[in-house]
Amino acid sequence: MTDKRAITVAEGDGIGPEIMQATLKVLEHAGASIEPEFIDIGEKVYLAGNSTGISDEAWESLRRTKVFLKSPITTPQGGGYKSLNVTIRKTLGLYANVRPNISYEPFVKTKHPDMDMVIIRENEEDLYAGIEHQQTPEVVQCLKLITRPGSEKIIRYAFEYARKNNRKKVTCFSKDNIMKLTDGLFHKVFNEIAEEYPDIETEHWIIDIGIAKIADTPQDFDVVVMPNLYGDIASDVAAQITGSVGLAGSANIGDNVAMFEAIHGSAPDISGKGIANPSGLLHGAIMMLVHIGQPEVAEKIHNAWLKTLEDGVHTGDIAKGGSSVGTMEFAEAVIERLGQRPEKVEPITYAKEEDHEEAQPAMKPQVKDRPKYDVVRELDGVDVFLFNNELTSDELGKKLEDIAGPEFKLAVVTNRGVKVYPGGFPETFTTDHWRCRFNLSEENTSPSNKDIRKLLDRAEEAGLDWIKIENLYRFNNELGYSLGQGQ
Repeated sequence: MTDKRAITVAEGDGIGPEIMQATLKVLEHAGASIEPEFIDIGEKVYLAGNSTGISDEAWESLRRTKVFLKSPITTPQGGGYKSLNVTIRKTLGLYANVRPNISYEPFVKTKHPDMDMVIIRENEEDLYAGIEHQQTPEVVQCLKLITRPGSEKIIRYAFEYARKNNRKKVTCFSKDNIMKLTDGLFHKVFNEIAEEYPDIETEHWIIDIGIAKIADTPQDFDVVVMPNLYGDIASDVAAQITGSVGLAGSANIGDNVAMFEAIHGSAPDISGKGIANPSGLLHGAIMMLVHIGQPEVAEKIHNAWLKTLEDGVHTGDIAKGGSSVGTMEFAEAVIERLGQRPEKVEPITYAKEEDHEEAQPAMKPQVKDRPKYDVVRELDGVDVFLFNNELTSDELGKKLEDIAGPEFKLAVVTNRGVKVYPGGFPETFTTDHWRCRFNLSEENTSPSNKDIRKLLDRAEEAGLDWIKIENLYRFNNELGYSLGQGQ
């Protein structure tokens, strides 16, 4: 090989330094052509006064090398510390989280010996945007953001991944029977992009029954793509039923930078004992080697790892009370088997492309060149959210009807999404947070935000405490908002 490839390495917290040392030792003996640049991130950076958990110098290394091998980190409890994992993924645009989930029967006990699925999770949007507000003493909100370009990128990535890796089917998980606009958009984009890949089978599952099927019949899935929160949950379920979360690695892929890691946490309870399983981080490193154009080394390590399991060399989490080895002993066992291949299971083969590029499959249209959508947007009304812990539903509703005109008419008042006026049920439990929907009056043929400001002025004059508004729009004459339950 030519010059060594610079990579950024973080040893992390808890068991992180132990498993990183073991992983790098395997990579060195396998002939990986890499030059690590070590950075500090995580707990000690937080506690040194940096609330982000990462320094400017560390960011510079990541932007320079564009490849990050990271051990688990610890986020201190309390103090308003944000997740560094989420910060890194979103700051560097690592939109695709790739999580292979493979069973290793008979070496690792599992009820699902035929499992071989890859979960591809959107990594930047959804509820993980982390946009939360407390609006009243009793109610907090979190905004769920799903975008068309973000959905396009992750879904196209899933199809390109399937095609490149000879996978036959891509499944979409969503909850668009309830969240018809956000999850509905994700499902709609999936259907649009699926038409571009007629050689690949497609299907869609509602998330709750979909995860139930993963837990019961994971062999029915191949590549699964889903929004952020669902993917976080589903990929841990999938990893656990392979036999151990400790075996799984993941890739976080962006247009310019990629991060590779184990999926488990820093496990401070076993830190320093030398008993942690380095396999998850090692699998992340294997994915990294493929990404940077060293598939031969990745194949050598992966097959040596399989041969190690086949020979009965296990860390304590896999041995389950039987004979086991420590972290570094396991790494040394893998090193001893470099060049060997397993005999009881199919050896791993990675494509050896003569002109392997580090670039991932083309993810177009990108945000910068996506087409201009021919959309007509029309104001259709406004939702006014109120803080109220004094008036009853009927009292509030009558007051709102009085202030609606002439630009609007009161359509419905909901509490926690359920209609409470007009015609609400006395059994409905209410809090101090009220959504008051005003649609345009028949006389208002040219609505504008000025009309909304006048409405808010009337609400204040009536002694009503409004806390936020959401404009209601039609897009190409289709509703751009959901109806209230019972509306």
